[in-house]
Amino acid sequence: MKFNIPSKQLFSNLSVLSKVINSKNTISILDNFLFTLDGDHITVMASDQETTMTARMEVFDAEGEGSFAVNVKNMLELLKELADQPVTFNVDDERFEINLEYLNGHSNFVGIDGAEFPQKDDPKGNVTAMKLPIGEVRKGIERTIFAVGTEEIRRIMMGIYWDIKPESITFVASDTHKLVRYRNEKLQSGVTTSFILPTKPASILNNILAKSEGDVAMVIDEKSASFTTDNFSLTCRFINGRYPNYESVIPKNNPYEMLVDRQMLLNAVRRVSVFASVGGLVKLDLKEIEVKINTQDVDFSTWAEEVIPCDYKGQDMVIGFNDAKVIEILNNLQCDNVKLTLSDPSRAGVFIPEKNEDGEDLLILLMPMMI
Repeated sequence: MKFNIPSKQLFSNLSVLSKVINSKNTISILDNFLFTLDGDHITVMASDQETTMTARMEVFDAEGEGSFAVNVKNMLELLKELADQPVTFNVDDERFEINLEYLNGHSNFVGIDGAEFPQKDDPKGNVTAMKLPIGEVRKGIERTIFAVGTEEIRRIMMGIYWDIKPESITFVASDTHKLVRYRNEKLQSGVTTSFILPTKPASILNNILAKSEGDVAMVIDEKSASFTTDNFSLTCRFINGRYPNYESVIPKNNPYEMLVDRQMLLNAVRRVSVFASVGGLVKLDLKEIEVKINTQDVDFSTWAEEVIPCDYKGQDMVIGFNDAKVIEILNNLQCDNVKLTLSDPSRAGVFIPEKNEDGEDLLILLMPMMI
């Protein structure tokens, strides 16, 4: 086999693929990229058994066809040090010796027979296919991924739940302390299904969608989903289990409402959180035209307080939240003004943009801390 490809293009795509590969693999072949030459295109695959990703690139002066595997670390480190230039792969089809030629030099190393690389499974059971706008799918991932759980004992929460209805898709993530629900009516699939996408492939999918335009083709079966753009394809297994009824934990009647400048509130919480005690308790003292934000650490005799204007409708109230979670929520709300709706200091508060974009509905629930 022989082919020529620009080094910068190859390095860029291999860098994206490398995100799939685990630092430690139970099968040594998974420490490699699988290259498959077919005509004037090369397909490169990376896998950790749960998630498989491929990139398809055009090559030049191609001769022969077949597949071979090369070590991920060696390939990336070599390409990283090369200036943008054509590189030529000469591969011995029998012994898989590889001669990589570039300007002013060449490298020789031994690959592995591509037949040893595990292939992704074909779709099983009922298969659902759809095409969705890439920009809208990215919104769903970006609005929710920060809220996924990280505790292995609650594995079912370690991913984004896709609740697909004919007229919309709702993305949900929760770590049991906060919950994000983002519904997008611009994502109309015409089908009803659902699945939990693990955090790792969700993050990788977001990265490849950022490099693509147009639509992403989705194929969903009983255990996995595939996402395909012009240059990349990602297949990942779902998290098994039934996702909790997220609608049941969202307050249906929070009569008290504070409207405040998001950036002003964010900056104030950041400053006072410097003096918060272990656990990060920040208190919001809500009054009609202002909110007092304060923290203290009794052990070190430190405290901080700021007052910012707001528009609050309801009974005066003092409620406590974790400062890091409030900062995280405000960072992920893309709006000028944010609403916080409440019922009492012991029940969840709901953060929502003052105005959602057309066809979108975003809310973030946060459980309070005991004062």
